[in-house]
Amino acid sequence: MGRASTTGGFERKVSLRSVRSLRLSATLLLFTVLCASPVFAQQTHLLVITGVPGDEEHAKQFQKWSDTFVDAAKKKDSVPNENITVLSDRGATKEGVEKAFADLSAKVKPNDSVVVLLIGHGSFNGQTAAFNLPGPDLTVADWGKLLGKLPAQHVAFINTSSSSGAFLPAVAAPGRVVITATKTGGERNETQFPEFFVAAFNDPSADRDRNGHVSLAEAFEYAKSKVTQAFQQKGLLLTEHATMDDGGEGQLAASMFLGIGRSDSTLAADTSDPAVKKLVDEKEAIDRQIAALRLRKSSMPEAQYDAQMEKLLTELALKTKAIRDLQKKDER
Repeated sequence: MGRASTTGGFERKVSLRSVRSLRLSATLLLFTVLCASPVFAQQTHLLVITGVPGDEEHAKQFQKWSDTFVDAAKKKDSVPNENITVLSDRGATKEGVEKAFADLSAKVKPNDSVVVLLIGHGSFNGQTAAFNLPGPDLTVADWGKLLGKLPAQHVAFINTSSSSGAFLPAVAAPGRVVITATKTGGERNETQFPEFFVAAFNDPSADRDRNGHVSLAEAFEYAKSKVTQAFQQKGLLLTEHATMDDGGEGQLAASMFLGIGRSDSTLAADTSDPAVKKLVDEKEAIDRQIAALRLRKSSMPEAQYDAQMEKLLTELALKTKAIRDLQKKDER
């Protein structure tokens, strides 16, 4: 009798799991049907800047990290060449950086994303921090102003240099993810963070939610963990403490990727229309909730995760359909 009872309980669990699986699959099918044609011509724009290397060894190292990051963006996340700007050597001057930001400001749309990555050496004199460029450096305030001119609602600024923590208070803002290799300007040692950060986008183990893409939040956690392991393996005291400020209420970094993996043939959403913009904002909020839920999957009961994901996917599908229907109505 006891065995029969145990078997019955097992069968009920399997049955419940199957039902949840079918419901989630049905929800995914609904999402696919309602969103058969993508709504957004959303683009991701990358700006990679390598500073003064100081010697040939660092020049090769910085170039390797830059190439690794750009290759991942192209191959893993389908970012087109025209959306990638790389400044190095004499092109990475104060004037070159200002021009790159001006060019971005001219072509970036509000619903696009911009990711700025700095690879190089940093400095801090106790009051002022800098990222070392050929010739005059841009001040932290200068970087803040340049970032503020970008019309994109989602911007990520990643400074992987030493003393980069001193940038954080000044450049942090709503709708902006700021990642620094150090916690303060006083952490002046050469950083290992950039090596692991760029590697994250090519390492399947960094993709914690197994959705096929590595988010900025996942890359940050991956790199931070790898840095700690590297110091521990050498028996050294940790001299760099990577920090992230998420200007999206703790959810933006989890929903930002190097690209969106979509073709350029998508239908643009005209966010100049207040009604469309309201729906787009609501849709993006749901996107962020889904990304955050995926990160919590391993720590949640399966039934709870499936129920919440089913609810969010349904909301996302309906919101996307509403945007597309409104677009069609305005086009008549």
